[in-house]
Amino acid sequence: MEEILGRFKVFEKSINILGLINKSVDEKPSPRQPTTSLIEESEVFGRDGDKEAIVNLLLADDHEGRNKVSVIPIIGMGGIGKTTLAQLAYNDHAVEKHFNLKSWVCVSEEFDIIKVTKTVLCAVTKSNSHSYDDTNLDLLQNKLKEELTRKKFLIVLDDVWNEDYNDWQKMRTPFQFGAHGSKIIVTARNKEVADIMGTTPTHFQLEQLKEEDCWQIFQKHAFDKIRDSSVSQVLEKIGRGIVKKCKGLPIAAKTLGGLLRSKEDVSEWERVLKSEIWDFSHKKSKILPALLLSYNYLPSHLKRCFAFCSTFPKDYGFQKNELVLLWMAENLLQQANINKRVEDVGNEYFNELVSRSFFQRTSIGEESWFVMHDLAHDVARFVSRGYCFSFESGNADGNMMKVRHLAVAPGVSSQRFGAISEAIHLRSLLSLDRYEFRSLSNQVVNNVILKLRCLRILSLSHCRNLEQLSDSIGELKHLRFLDLSWTSIKRLPNSVSRLYNLQTLKLSGCNKLIELPEDIYHLINLRHLDITDCCYLNKMPRQIGDLKSLQTLSTFIVGEDNGAKIEELRGLSDLHGHLCLRKLQNVASAADASEARLMDKKYLQWVHLFWNVKATDGTAQRAHANVMIHHREVLEKLLPHRNLKRLSIYGYGGTSFPYWLGDHSFCNIVSIKLGNCRCCNSLPPLGQLPSLKTLEIEGLSGVVTVGAEFKGNIGGSSITKPFASLEFLSFRGMSAWKEWSSIGVEDGEVFTKLKKLHIYECEKLRFVDWPDSLPCLTELEIEDYGSELALESSLPRTPALHKLRLGVYEKLRLEELLQTVGSIHIGGNNGVESLIEAFNKGQTSFLQKMHIRNCRLAITLIPECLPATLTELKIMDCKKLEFPMQCSLKNSSIRRVKIWRSCDSLRFFPLDFAPNLISLSIWNCKNLESLGVSSDGDGMLTSLSEIYIGGCPNFVSFPKGGLRAPNLTTLRVEDCKKLKKLPEQMRNLLPFLNILGINNCPKLESLPEGGLPSNLDTLEVWNCPKLIAQRMKWNLHAHQALKKFTIGGECEGGGVELFPEEGLLPSTLFSLSIGNFPHLKRLDIKGIQQFTSLEVLRIYWCPQLEKLPQQGLPTSLKRLEISGCPLLKERCQREKGEDWNTISHIPSIRIDGHQIQCID
Repeated sequence: MEEILGRFKVFEKSINILGLINKSVDEKPSPRQPTTSLIEESEVFGRDGDKEAIVNLLLADDHEGRNKVSVIPIIGMGGIGKTTLAQLAYNDHAVEKHFNLKSWVCVSEEFDIIKVTKTVLCAVTKSNSHSYDDTNLDLLQNKLKEELTRKKFLIVLDDVWNEDYNDWQKMRTPFQFGAHGSKIIVTARNKEVADIMGTTPTHFQLEQLKEEDCWQIFQKHAFDKIRDSSVSQVLEKIGRGIVKKCKGLPIAAKTLGGLLRSKEDVSEWERVLKSEIWDFSHKKSKILPALLLSYNYLPSHLKRCFAFCSTFPKDYGFQKNELVLLWMAENLLQQANINKRVEDVGNEYFNELVSRSFFQRTSIGEESWFVMHDLAHDVARFVSRGYCFSFESGNADGNMMKVRHLAVAPGVSSQRFGAISEAIHLRSLLSLDRYEFRSLSNQVVNNVILKLRCLRILSLSHCRNLEQLSDSIGELKHLRFLDLSWTSIKRLPNSVSRLYNLQTLKLSGCNKLIELPEDIYHLINLRHLDITDCCYLNKMPRQIGDLKSLQTLSTFIVGEDNGAKIEELRGLSDLHGHLCLRKLQNVASAADASEARLMDKKYLQWVHLFWNVKATDGTAQRAHANVMIHHREVLEKLLPHRNLKRLSIYGYGGTSFPYWLGDHSFCNIVSIKLGNCRCCNSLPPLGQLPSLKTLEIEGLSGVVTVGAEFKGNIGGSSITKPFASLEFLSFRGMSAWKEWSSIGVEDGEVFTKLKKLHIYECEKLRFVDWPDSLPCLTELEIEDYGSELALESSLPRTPALHKLRLGVYEKLRLEELLQTVGSIHIGGNNGVESLIEAFNKGQTSFLQKMHIRNCRLAITLIPECLPATLTELKIMDCKKLEFPMQCSLKNSSIRRVKIWRSCDSLRFFPLDFAPNLISLSIWNCKNLESLGVSSDGDGMLTSLSEIYIGGCPNFVSFPKGGLRAPNLTTLRVEDCKKLKKLPEQMRNLLPFLNILGINNCPKLESLPEGGLPSNLDTLEVWNCPKLIAQRMKWNLHAHQALKKFTIGGECEGGGVELFPEEGLLPSTLFSLSIGNFPHLKRLDIKGIQQFTSLEVLRIYWCPQLEKLPQQGLPTSLKRLEISGCPLLKERCQREKGEDWNTISHIPSIRIDGHQIQCID
């Protein structure tokens, strides 16, 4: 007993240390103030579109719908403005007139059916609450039914938390007696509420405000009584920084604006800018309470998972599968049902946090990524109480003794890793750099990190410097998650096989890894093994089939002789996701392939089958029929389960595919890729796969004709219409393919959903028997790079075609322009000529983009005949094409023009020929002499933003008097041998010029009189010897806006030996690039040290540059790149070079392409 009491005393003393709070079990979070329907619309910004959408839903009388009363859910995170939007719609004038009666009910946290029913009844009858019995639901519902019957009503149920379907079914009964067209608006934070209550096909997901709208809210509250304009300007800059922190959450903008209302003290504003939301008292700020309310209503298991996510820095994107595995490693997933995988439990947890708006989906590529809103992240940090932490640039180390979960963000100095040794109770260590994290050395990993014996999660992903792990990793007996992906590791120590609790081992992208531990089969709890993209891994350890718990095995390499055999897969029946089988040429027999039991692996969604056959092996295979037969027999036995969704086959050496490929029973397959199956002489019957959406066929060089067999069911009735779901079809590199016949079927129903058809590098294809119609085809591309197309068939009937791309297509003539086509890319004499003829004849078109090329004919493109809708015109390799531009096209929509290696007759280009021209690029037009303006125009070029003139040897002038282009931001001139002057009055006429690039203009002597525009940010001068010789007259030191400067090449009158001279450049320069100065011997110390803001210094091809200034480079420097400077390279060698101490403070140093230092 004394021992037990002693333990309690220890626990009592630990309360404060652990941050525990004395709180009643039945205590509920503080309720929010009830809402009303009243709103001050002048305080609402950025919701006009949302209001219009909701009002349209309210006014729509859907007499064909199943429900007389429609329920419209508005869903979003706390504080995003759901109630405000409902109030806007509720008080709309048209809505007022549309409904017989309206009622607003603030439901809040407790969904009491009697209480809510009574509140609605009181609102409808305009009675007080004492008029009705609080206990008799039947009486209340019947009375409410009487009041609502045959009346068109609008009821708002604000702030609903109920997730019980039965409660809502009981509650909704009286509403069903209202008139058709009655509506109920429900606001809620949880999508589950919407799924239970909503009747519309989708709920209305309210998104964050745009930053400018958030600023309007903040400004209205913060600047209400500030009258001093000079103070306002200072505070506005700080205020916009505060608004960025709000991340589109109106409650944050309103609250923080209110906190600073009428305050003119700059330090007070800066304090708010630097503060976290928990620094404000709950009385002053509603942000934390509003968000904590959502957290408090989470079940305890979700609270733990959510708090763990505060380990990540703000704005960190994560994927569902990755996070679930981390939760699993931390034992945060409760597996109540033994028949349910723990990963599935994690998926449910994750989906619930998404539905409650704690996680938000963001689009990065094809995969789904998620982030936490910054303020939700603040809540997670608040509730994790310092146990979760991240090393980020600029933050302090915190109390490392307390930290349990630590993430290392990109850009963190290696000097901070020493603090990790203090975190003796650390359970999770995550490297979050997805590119190249070089700060972490082998020494830190092996001597510091591997001594943290409590680790359950260790992620060293993308630590490129990591080449080996010490045997001591085997002593991390609690380790469950180990991520070494994209490191330089070659071998894992065999002690890894003693990590008996390990669940996840990630080695993807380890392109130096050559083998796995021989005893890996001892890892009996291993569930996920990812060895994707390990290109030097050529064998698997034997007995890997003993890992019966495996859910993920990304790759299996079939071994030779004593290597792992394909039969090892027999017992791995729980594999999920994708499986890549490599080196299938090593499978000894069809019986062995059958032993893999792919047909039993019902959870696999994607299977890749690879035979490693060299490209030159095709001839040898044809000579050995037994090899082809063997490949066919093996593939026949690699029959996958019918649940498969994606299949890839590469390097297969059989002459035909097995029966199962294309069998209609594979009703779940959505994607098939066939590549480099060089001996196949026919395509498999894929037309009968009912769900197939994507089909890519490449390198089947034995196929000469594609016929009816491609559709399937030859000679019999089709189970389904051929290619009924196919949306994308691509053929590439079919070098022997000549004919595609019998595409059509009797009723014409083939490729009915095809949207994109690509045919590339099929140079012998001559004949295509197109179907009668391709009703959904929007994109047709037929191209053979570098060769002329042999295709003789006309184009198919495509009523929906939008994008047409054809290569050099000499046998094609466009008979008519399709009205739907918005983009044409066409080459060859016939193709270009027929297109231009169609325009010149006045055929109407809604074309927006036109790219013509490779036409040798002398034809004329009349600008006035171009479609009025055209916005982009590209002409390439059409030297004899004439493009006369005599006058301005007042109604032209052309915005971008590119003329490359074309229009030899073009001597003068009028910049105002299209009033909306934004971008002009002319390259290698050998007779172009000048840019100008039409005689009938005013010379103003208000839309023009970019000009590039390059490779025009006769170009000599810009418009007389200068370029009147007030919005021009970029001007580049290259390889114009005769050009002597830049545009006149650049400083006055080009106020927003941002980038000026001049390259290889040997006769250019000076910058324009009056100097360069004051806003110029980037100046590049290269191979202009006369101009460079006059550099001290450029007056650049006065250009404080100049941030990036590049200079290089020979200098007239003797080479540049000293650079940069004092006073040449402004001290505010951010980036300086010096290159191709063959005589440069040293850098001017006075010129260099004046750059107090310089962060990037690049020095290229200066072979005589002896050394860097001994007095040192600017302390602000963050990146140094040196290339082609042999003397300097020797002196800058890490640790041992004579100039190393001069540069060792620079975080990033790269010499001749090799990164020799990366601190940040």
